[in-house]
Amino acid sequence: MMFDVTIIGAGIIGTAIARELSKYQLKILIVDKENDVANGTTKANSAIVHAGYDAKVGSLKAQTNVLGNAKYEKLCKELNVPFKRIGSLVVAFNQEEMETLEELLQQGKANGVPNLQLLNQQKIREIEPNLSKEIVGALYAPTAGITGPFELAIALAENAIENGVELLLNSPVTKIIKKNNHYEVTAGEDTINCKYIINCGGVHADEINNLVNEESFKILPNRGEYNIFDKSVGNYVNSVIFQTPTKHGKGVLVLPTVHGNLLIGPTADEAHHPQAVETTSEGLNFLREKASKVVPNFSFYTVITSFAGIRAKVATNDFIIEESKESKGFINVAAIDSPGLTAAPAIATMVVDMLQSIMGDLKINENFNPNRRPVIHFMELSKEEKADLIKKDPSYGRIICRCENITEGEIVDIVKRKAGATTLDAVKRRARAGMGRCQGGFCGPRVMEIIARELQINITQVVKDSPTSYILTEPTKTNITNADTVNLVAATEEV
Repeated sequence: MMFDVTIIGAGIIGTAIARELSKYQLKILIVDKENDVANGTTKANSAIVHAGYDAKVGSLKAQTNVLGNAKYEKLCKELNVPFKRIGSLVVAFNQEEMETLEELLQQGKANGVPNLQLLNQQKIREIEPNLSKEIVGALYAPTAGITGPFELAIALAENAIENGVELLLNSPVTKIIKKNNHYEVTAGEDTINCKYIINCGGVHADEINNLVNEESFKILPNRGEYNIFDKSVGNYVNSVIFQTPTKHGKGVLVLPTVHGNLLIGPTADEAHHPQAVETTSEGLNFLREKASKVVPNFSFYTVITSFAGIRAKVATNDFIIEESKESKGFINVAAIDSPGLTAAPAIATMVVDMLQSIMGDLKINENFNPNRRPVIHFMELSKEEKADLIKKDPSYGRIICRCENITEGEIVDIVKRKAGATTLDAVKRRARAGMGRCQGGFCGPRVMEIIARELQINITQVVKDSPTSYILTEPTKTNITNADTVNLVAATEEV
C-alpha cells in the first residue's frame, strides 16, 4: 500500500499536522512507537497556551507562538477540548527584574502580542491576592491560557481519523530507505511505502532523521518535574504565574489547570537519556523552595501526585521546521519544546504550506468535518439532561470514579471512539477516571473490567500504559473461572 504522507510521531505536533492535512485528498498515516496517542512529551508538560512575549524576535518560536495562540478558541471549540484564556503574570521582586520585564514587554510587542502591560503591586494584588507581598511588579499578558495537552492531541487524532487518516501504534521506526520516487519505512513489523515523510519524533527526532540523512541536529533531552495539587486548592491563583526568566529558562510556574487542580513546576535538568521521566526528591524539593517565593503561604501537603516529562531541545534554542537538503519530501519538525503546545496549530499550517510547495496544488477534501463528536461530561449536565441520558443509557447512572465523578457511560464512550482508550492510563487521560485524589486506587479495578468487557479481551491483557506494564497475571485461586476473573469485585455507586 502506498501512502502519500507518513507522519512519524503521534504527539501534539504530529496529530495537529495530520488533522490539517486531512483537509486535503491525501492518503495519510500516523505511526508511533508508543501504545497510545500523546504518550511522550505531550502527556507531561505545563499545559500553557503562551502569549508569545518571551520568544526571540524573528525566531520560529516567536512566529508560530503568536499565530498558534490566536487559533485556540476556534480549534478547541471544534474539537470539544477544554481551553481557558486566563492570562499570565511574570512577577518581579526587585528593580533589576523589573528591567527584565520591560525588555520582555518590548519583545512581546515586536512579536505582535496584543494588550501587554506592566502592573504595579496594587493591581497585582487585585488580580492575585495570594501572591507574595514582596512582589513589586508584573508583566500581564491577557492572551495566555491553559488547556488539556493530551486531550487536545487525542482529539486531533480522533478527528483526523474520522476524516480518513490512519493510525499505527506500537510500531517504532527502525529503517527508512530512499527509493526512486518514494520511501520505504520499517515500523515495527510493518513495511510502509510513502511519497513524503514528516518527522515529528520528539526526543527521538534526530535518530529518525539520521536513518536517511546525515546528522544535522542533536536533540538534548531536558527533564521537567511537576507536582499536581488537590482541587481544594485549585483556585489559589487565577492566572499563570511565572517568575522572571533567567538564562536557564522560565523558572518554576504556579497555575490552575483546566480541570480545577493546581500545578507547580517544572524543574529544568539535563536528562541522561530520552526516557528519564523519574521524579527525584531533589527536584520536588526544588519546586517547593522556588514556588514558596511566589506563594509563601501555600499548603504544599495537598499534593496528590508528581510526574516528569522530557522536552526536546537543541543548541540553537529554536524550532526546526524544514525539508531535508538531502532527501526531497522528508520534512523535519523537531526540537519542539516550549512553546510547542501553543505553536502546534500554526506549525501544522506551516508544514502543510511547505508540502504544497513541494507537491504542487493539493485537492480539497470536500467531506472534511472539522467538528469532533462532543464528549459527554455527565456531572456538567442539568438534572433533566441527566435523567434523559440515564433513561437512554443506564450506564451513565453508575459512578465509577468518585473523585472526579466519572460514569461508566463516559468510559465506554472513550473506549469506543476512534483512537480510543485501550489501557488504564488511556482512560485516565481521556475521561479523567483515576486523575483525582485517590489516583485510581478506588476505580482502577472497575475501569479494567470495563476495558476488558468492551474490547472483548481477558482482563489480564489490560495494562496500565505500555504493553509490558501488566497489572494482573493470573487468578490467585486455581479453581477460579475466567468469568470470575473478569467480574472483579469493585464498588459502584448509583447516581
